[in-house]
Amino acid sequence: MSALNVYLIQTALNWENPAANRARLQWHMGQTMSNSLVVLPEMFGTGFTMKPEDWAESMDGETVQWMKALSADRMICGSLAIKEKGHFYNRFLAVYQGEVVAQYDKRHLFSFAGEDGHYTAGAQHCVFHYQGWAIAPFICYDLRFPTWIRKTMLLDQANVPQCILFVANWPSVRISAWDALLKARAIENQSYVVAVNRVGNDGKGIAHNGHSQALRFDGDYLMQPHEREGIAHVVLEKGPLEQFRAKFPFLRDADGF
Repeated sequence: MSALNVYLIQTALNWENPAANRARLQWHMGQTMSNSLVVLPEMFGTGFTMKPEDWAESMDGETVQWMKALSADRMICGSLAIKEKGHFYNRFLAVYQGEVVAQYDKRHLFSFAGEDGHYTAGAQHCVFHYQGWAIAPFICYDLRFPTWIRKTMLLDQANVPQCILFVANWPSVRISAWDALLKARAIENQSYVVAVNRVGNDGKGIAHNGHSQALRFDGDYLMQPHEREGIAHVVLEKGPLEQFRAKFPFLRDADGF
């Protein structure tokens, strides 16, 4: 399909309370349409907890089952604290028609907050497909590492992803960096960028002011950053992206292309 409907759910998260967060998010998801991509924030079940031994769920846990139940006619994605084979992961999941179609374990763990002391870093790149679109997912701190993102983008040089997806718990004190880096990732990869952050204070008193947004492949805003809780709808069009890449073939000059 040439167009992709995307819903960005920017919400406060109840600290370490998966049941309350599922209820809150399900209310928001009631406003989405079928055949769309629905994007939730990083660690949407718990907030950015450093207690995975208490709060991480298995891949058969309640929150993954909840995603599966709601994904009959739309793709739902976001990250969760997941426990697997004695390790904990900050794992992005893309779920469609009751199946996990893609998973990505956060590569760059946020050492400033001690994430690297509680979670295991991922080592695998990820690109998934939905309605004819190739989408590359990343989680929060990954945004600061353009080399990792570029390697993901060029895994299949004949099919470069058309959309880069970020889910985050990015604090308001550094939100100017979030805005600048998202714009840079769109420009340098000639890709749509969709980024979903949370709002509200977390359990450690850290404030978040959202700035969820969508950018075009030339760095212009498709949807401006905003700070209110709620759901936003954007439509990504493949034609203008393909024309832009054909006219300005910058990616062909990238190392390894």
